[in-house]
Order: sequence, then structure tokens, then C-alpha cells
Amino acid sequence: MRSMNPLSIQPIPYQGSKRSLAPRICQLIPKGIETFYEPFAGSAAITIYAATHNQAEKFVIGDSFGILVDLWEMIIERPGELSERYSEIWQAQHGNPHHFNEVRSAYNNQADPVQLLYLVARCVKNAVRFNKHGHFTQSADKRRTGMKPDKVERTVHTVSKLLKGRVELYKGDFEACINNARPSDFIYMDPPYQGTSSGPDKRYAAQLERDTLIEALHRLDTRNVPYVLSYDGRTGDKVYGDPLPKSVNAHLLEIPAGRSSQATLNGGDALTVESLYVSHGLEIFDMTVPREEQQIRLFA
Repeated sequence: MRSMNPLSIQPIPYQGSKRSLAPRICQLIPKGIETFYEPFAGSAAITIYAATHNQAEKFVIGDSFGILVDLWEMIIERPGELSERYSEIWQAQHGNPHHFNEVRSAYNNQADPVQLLYLVARCVKNAVRFNKHGHFTQSADKRRTGMKPDKVERTVHTVSKLLKGRVELYKGDFEACINNARPSDFIYMDPPYQGTSSGPDKRYAAQLERDTLIEALHRLDTRNVPYVLSYDGRTGDKVYGDPLPKSVNAHLLEIPAGRSSQATLNGGDALTVESLYVSHGLEIFDMTVPREEQQIRLFA
């Protein structure tokens, strides 16, 4: 497994995935972790990277977006069925200019996880959007046909071999997902950001109140459960949300994340910096070296 490139085996491509940041985030995971939790899994990019590098014995993939968890169940337990059905949907787009809209309408009525994978892979810039009713609203990317069936087949079979027998899936609230986490475990959280979870076209199927997240972090601090949280940040001069309060017992780091895909989509050009909160118990800093210098070393 160690020879596998985790950045090339992401079965769910979407804008906002932490795939490119996974190597830097995972260097913060301490050794000897028993269970790695990702309760806002999405594409589970951090889980895949950590599993590829054997950074934990077991893994928990959770999400409140139940259809996404159903998709993960198919990827891990039934990769052959998933790749076959995806190929049928993908092939049907040729010669039918209305195909994407038909699949989108069917998905919004049936909540089929394979249809969701096709929509994510085929939509504009992989930029997923939902309306207030939880319906998928993004349009098709007219310049490309989406992830090809042979790549889907190769990817899902690889991820299935990587995670099968090592992972537990959880469908529901993130706090219930991590309820059994202990100090010997580790949690990575990438919840809906304050600045991107409102408005008519949301990037998330479900939202999260800021106060709910803060209270959950306080409980993790009390239980001495180590965690890393990706939350907000800035793109160019635009800041997404306020910093978390000092009552949250975590170091605030900033990770340069490259050019903003959303800014590019809107015709702009801006650099993104993501905020990363690292629980104090991880003790990643050498107090004899200036904090700014160490951050540069970590995320250069």
C-alpha cells in the first residue's frame, strides 16, 4: 500500500476537496493512532491519505449527507457494481444534449448515489451546489464529459482494497459519529465554512451552526481527544468568517492552498489561505522557535 499515490486515487472529485492539502495536514497526525475519524468526510481525502500511509489502525468515515455515505458503502463494499452502473450512466450522455439535466432530475427524485457521483464528476468545475431543499442545482460542464468509466473502475477498486475491513461508515450527526473517540484516537474535521454555507446556492447539502461546532470542540478538549479542524480562511482580500474564540484550546495555523477555484470560476484570480486549528494536546510546536518560522517549515 505504501507505494500507492493517494493523490491519484480520489473516487469523488469535487471543488473544495482537501486532496492537495492532505500531505501537509497528515503530518500533524501523531504516531500510534488507533482510530482515525473523519465525520465531515465528503471525498474523504484525508482518510485516504492517512490509510495509504498506515497512520491509524482503523478509520471512521461519517457524514450527515446520507446519500454520500451510501456512495462510500458502494465504493468500499461493491466497487464492481458501482463502476458498472457509472459506466452505463456516463455512456448514455453521448448523443443526448439533455442527459445531464435528466440525470440531475432523477437524482433529485430518487437520491441514487451512483447518479450523485456522475453529477459531481460532470458538473461545472466539480463545484457542487444545492438549493434550500437539498436538491442538486449545478449545471453540466460543457467543455468535458466528466471522469471516464475506466478511471472510476480503477479508482474505486483501489480504494476498496485500501479500506475494506479497516473502516466503519456512519450516517448522521458529526458529534454522534465521534462520540466514542478517545485520547488514543484522532479526529479530522472539515465542516461547512461560515462564509460558504449560506445564500441561494449552497456548497453543502447540510449546514452547521458555528456555536454547535464550538461547543463540540470544548467537549473534545475536556475529553483530551486530539483533533485538527479546517475552518474558514481567506481568498484574496475576502475573509470567510470570524476566528474561533480563545476558549477553543487550539493553535491557529494558516495553510497556503494555491489559487482559488471559485475565483477562477468567477473570472478572477486570487490566492486561498485556509485556517487550520490544531488541538493543543498535539504539542506540534517547539517553544524555543518563533511560531511563524515553524509554520513556514510545516507548510512550505
